[in-house]
Amino acid sequence: MKKALNCWLIAGIAFLMTQATHATDNPFFQPWETPFGTPPFEAIEQEHYLPAILQGIELEKAEVNAIAENPDRATFENTIVALDQTGAFLTRVMRVFNNLSGTDSDEIMQRIDLETTPLLSAHYAEIRLRPDLFERVSEVYENRHAIELDSDQLKLLEDTYDGFVRGGALLEAEAKQRYKEVVKKLSVLTLQFGENVREDTTSCEILVESRSRLEGIPESIIQAAARKAEERGYDGRWLFLPTRSNVEAITTYAHDRDLRRQLYLGYVQCGMRDNAYNNESIIAEILNLRLERAQLLGYPNHAAYELDRTMAKTPEAVMDLVLQIWKPGLAAAQRDIEEMRTLMSEEGLQGELQAWDYRYFMEKIRAAKYDLSESELMPYFSFDNVLRGIFILTEKLYGVTIEAAPEVQTYREDVQAWKVIEANGDLIGIFYTDYFIRDSKRAGAWMSAFRTQSVDADGKRVIPHIVNVLNVPPAADDAPVLLNLDQVNTAFHEFGHALHGLLSDVRYHAQAGTSVTRDFVELPSQVLENWAFEPALLREYALHYETGEVIPDVLIDKIRTVETFNQGFFTTEYLAATLLDMEYHRMEVPFSGSVQAFENEILTGKYGLMPQIAPRYHSSYFQHIFSGGYAAGYYSYLWSELLDADAFEAFREKGLFDRATAASFREHVLSKGGSGDPMELYKAFRGKEPATEPLLKRRGFL
Repeated sequence: MKKALNCWLIAGIAFLMTQATHATDNPFFQPWETPFGTPPFEAIEQEHYLPAILQGIELEKAEVNAIAENPDRATFENTIVALDQTGAFLTRVMRVFNNLSGTDSDEIMQRIDLETTPLLSAHYAEIRLRPDLFERVSEVYENRHAIELDSDQLKLLEDTYDGFVRGGALLEAEAKQRYKEVVKKLSVLTLQFGENVREDTTSCEILVESRSRLEGIPESIIQAAARKAEERGYDGRWLFLPTRSNVEAITTYAHDRDLRRQLYLGYVQCGMRDNAYNNESIIAEILNLRLERAQLLGYPNHAAYELDRTMAKTPEAVMDLVLQIWKPGLAAAQRDIEEMRTLMSEEGLQGELQAWDYRYFMEKIRAAKYDLSESELMPYFSFDNVLRGIFILTEKLYGVTIEAAPEVQTYREDVQAWKVIEANGDLIGIFYTDYFIRDSKRAGAWMSAFRTQSVDADGKRVIPHIVNVLNVPPAADDAPVLLNLDQVNTAFHEFGHALHGLLSDVRYHAQAGTSVTRDFVELPSQVLENWAFEPALLREYALHYETGEVIPDVLIDKIRTVETFNQGFFTTEYLAATLLDMEYHRMEVPFSGSVQAFENEILTGKYGLMPQIAPRYHSSYFQHIFSGGYAAGYYSYLWSELLDADAFEAFREKGLFDRATAASFREHVLSKGGSGDPMELYKAFRGKEPATEPLLKRRGFL
């Protein structure tokens, strides 16, 4: 069957590459007569993507040609705004395809991705490298102070010009050609990196034969493992894949130390095993191509290239902040390790504390110190109640209500659609939730869009279609899905991103929603996390799934007390990954040698990371930086936390649900997207630049 499928793919794609026909049954070539213009998922088949993508490329080429060859003098409207409006057809296709290739990938989707990614990369590179088009953009840019432009228009003009320059427009002909080759190759390698991680994860099976080995693990995790085993023909047993959620659960709760070790090693060795999915050579090639691109454009390294258009501006500014937090985080983690060693000794366990022991003994210490365990809390955090809590918070802050939209098609039965409604009854946007783990979905959690907000030719707001994706294990049969505190936090975090997309109110596509600098984009998501465990909100949504009992104050107090617990570990594992990212991308000479040796040299040798703590992501499965757009940008969570900790102080000062403060945050941050300088937007909300004290205080380092 697989051989036949591959033959079909090769033959079919070769044919479709030359014929982008307007098939009458292809929904991408038809108007979408669906509620609110949402994608007609029930009509979209995999065979529809490639003809639509190819046609989209041709249509955008024609649109760009019309701009570049316009005989009239270049103006803001006929050049900059016109460029912002190109590619609408291609964008509509790619938003559906990219979302579903992340949530429901299979061999066909992967093949289409591999075939079209270099084509798209070359297409966009060619637009940036057109001399006649850049000449028109430059003409408007050079005259920017002589024409009347609003602040968002000036920002669009400057960003458009910078985009061309950073896309190689100023390079000589030979360098331009090499630039195109580098960009095209990078697009394929980053895609392959992510596919390798997914394939290696789903093919690495940890099979448990005896129920006794599962002692201590929450029943919902055990049931999910039983279902996974049954799916793969291992009836009567339990199958674990080394996903992050599984590894965190097993290394926290499993009494069986060897099972903890198996899951942990299965996870940290992803992408480095001796199989077809090894990423080591891909990492070296990606790093060296990025370095070459940066140096072609006149930057010393990739970090300098990436950070030039961010809030941080320079690698030195990033490292300064990271090391301010690294040192107290490392010291706190070392104190925790000594405490765990003492506990191990008291329990009569021999040998050194290992990385797969860390979460297990830390959970024991938390239970002993604070009389609190995740299993005690999870009954109050059913999936439905957590989602209700997020919706309650949204209404309290912004007067916005969210209700089910059964009339909107979704791409799977377990995906839900919602209408997001303004206080005056206006529809703000459509929101999809895709929360449950499956083999076809890539790891992690994210927000994306099937359509971003914009303004049409008549000045009417075009509503966005936003999706949140998580990887929560589904419950068995009719049992509720119960979330741990980390999963609750993640749900709030991703909805913060969703609000950024939903409440966007800008004129231009390029500035909509989350189209902001990497170190500003996490502010809306991270600031929303602050409310997740606030007592006033907990009492409204944290209800016991069986009794309906409101979470008791004694548990709320424990949650609040434990907030700074284990911050040494969480800070250190995150910053270790951040340091890896920065050290890779600050290099000014090509990378060579072993990835694992480099990690050891940097983390252990240079920065003193202890062996009991692994970086949140080892290089071989670090998708954020090698396939997810966060290269030299993983620090941004910390940078945004600096902002969000300071921003939440405004709510503490005025009231947690103060509508005026929320309205100011919506006006100056959420609605503005990328239409202004991020620091200026933040200061318009807060009245000042952020202070570091709230961040240090939150992590318990003051």
